[in-house]
Amino acid sequence: MLKILLSRVLAAIPLLAIISFLIFSLIVLIPGDPAVSLAGQNPTPAQIAAIRDNLGLNQPFLVRYWHWSSGVLQGDLGQSLFSSQPVWVDITARLPTTVSLVALCMLIAVVLGVTMGAVAGLRPGTWVDRGATVLASIGVALPYFWVGMLLIMMLSVNYPLFPSVGYVPLTEDPWQWFRHLALPAFALSLTPSAIIARQTRASLVTVMSEDYIRTARAKGLSPVRIVAKHALKNAALPVITVFGIEMSRLLGGTVVIEQLFSLPGIGKLAYDAVFNRDFPVVQGVLLIAAAMVIVINILVDVSYAYFNPRVR
Repeated sequence: MLKILLSRVLAAIPLLAIISFLIFSLIVLIPGDPAVSLAGQNPTPAQIAAIRDNLGLNQPFLVRYWHWSSGVLQGDLGQSLFSSQPVWVDITARLPTTVSLVALCMLIAVVLGVTMGAVAGLRPGTWVDRGATVLASIGVALPYFWVGMLLIMMLSVNYPLFPSVGYVPLTEDPWQWFRHLALPAFALSLTPSAIIARQTRASLVTVMSEDYIRTARAKGLSPVRIVAKHALKNAALPVITVFGIEMSRLLGGTVVIEQLFSLPGIGKLAYDAVFNRDFPVVQGVLLIAAAMVIVINILVDVSYAYFNPRVR
C-alpha cells in the first residue's frame, strides 16, 4: 500500500502544476481590471496606472505566473486586494468551517446511504427495495439549496430547534458546533446519500448472487457473517468510487450552502472574492480546493488496495 501511495503522490505533482497554470490563466481571462476596482469611484488614469504597477499587472503573463507559483511553493498565496491580508491567513481561518461541514455531511451520507442501500440490496424485488429506490430517486432530484430553505423554514423559523445562521468552532462547544452544522450538512448530504444508497444496493445485489456467497451458505455460515465479512467488503469498491466523486462535488456545493446559512467557510470566501474581483483570493481558494480533490482521489485509490487484495 505504501508503494501505491507514493506512486499516486508522485503522479499528483505534475497534475497540480498543470491545474495551477490553468487557474492562473482563467483568472487572467476574466473580464475586468482589479486596478479599476481598487481605485474607487471616478479614478484618474494616473491612479489606475499606479495601482497596476504596484500589483505587477504590467508584467508579462509568464513572468507573473512564475512569481505567483514561486510564492505558492514557499507557502505564499499572495495578498488580498481588498482586506490587505495574506490569502493564506484568510483561507486557514475559514478552512475548518468547510472541512467540518463536508466531514459531517459525508458521515450522514455514508450512514444513511449504506444503511438504506444494504437493506434494499438484501431484499431485492420487495416493497422495501422499491421504497428505498423511490426515496433515493427523490433525493437525487431535490436541489440541496431548496432543501436547505425548507429546513430553515421548518426547523429554524416555525420550530426553532436549530440555528439557521452562524458557526461555533468544535473546540469551543461541540454541541453548538453540531447544532449550527446540522441543517446545512443534512441539506448538502441528501444527494450523496441517495447516490451511495443506489450504488450500494446495485453492488450488493450483484455480490449476493456470486458463487462464493452460495458456497458460504452451503458451509453453514450465518447470514450476518456472510454479509459482514464477504458481501459488504466485496461490494465496497464501487461505493468507494462514488464516495470519492461525491466528496469532491461537495466542495462546490459548499459555496451555495455556506452563503445560505451564513457559514464563514472558504465557499463563502470564494463567493465574496468573485463579486469583489479579488483575484488573489479566488486563485488561492481554487488551488486549495484542487489540492483537496487530489488528496481525496489519492485516498480513494489507496483504499482500493485495502478492499481488493488483487490491487496490492
